[in-house]
Amino acid sequence: MSERDQDEEVLNIFRETGALLEGHFILRSGLRSGHFFQCARVGEHLDKITRLAEMLLTRLPADLEFSTVIAPAMGGLVIGQEVARQTGSRFLFAEKVDDRLALRRNFRIADGERLLVVEDVITRGGRVQETLDLIESRGGRAVAVAVLVDRSAGAASFADVPLISLLRMDFPTYSPDQLPVGLRNIPAVKPGS
Repeated sequence: MSERDQDEEVLNIFRETGALLEGHFILRSGLRSGHFFQCARVGEHLDKITRLAEMLLTRLPADLEFSTVIAPAMGGLVIGQEVARQTGSRFLFAEKVDDRLALRRNFRIADGERLLVVEDVITRGGRVQETLDLIESRGGRAVAVAVLVDRSAGAASFADVPLISLLRMDFPTYSPDQLPVGLRNIPAVKPGS
């Protein structure tokens, strides 16, 4: 299957499950957009999550080695767990404590442990960066970041950790004080991922 055909299949999954929304949205980053990926809607359909994980895994380099998948909560939980299941890896998640990500529930990262970070959607990649910082602070090694949707138009990067996305979208984002006329006339909502 070509990358273009795969992109169309991914978009169709988001459309069919009601996960690709149009309106006026407040993103976690504080930016505004006329489009929103609510990946939790895809998570209602585990067969679709299975398929998205299969396609995402085809994008990873064949020689990429990791023993653990870690996902920032909430968005990355379902896809992260499925990627871990399909690769026979251990699964961890980082969760918010006082609006910062932390490892809880006695999760441990061993010195030198190789981890794949899996997230649903990134715009700027703030939660992914927090996850990478957590891994490093515990002596682990992040080998890659794998996301379903990169909304950054290729602008997001994570130092020497490669970013692999299933779908890149270039939906524009705006600061709240620089909204185009079309968005100014629509009430803003923050639907959550």
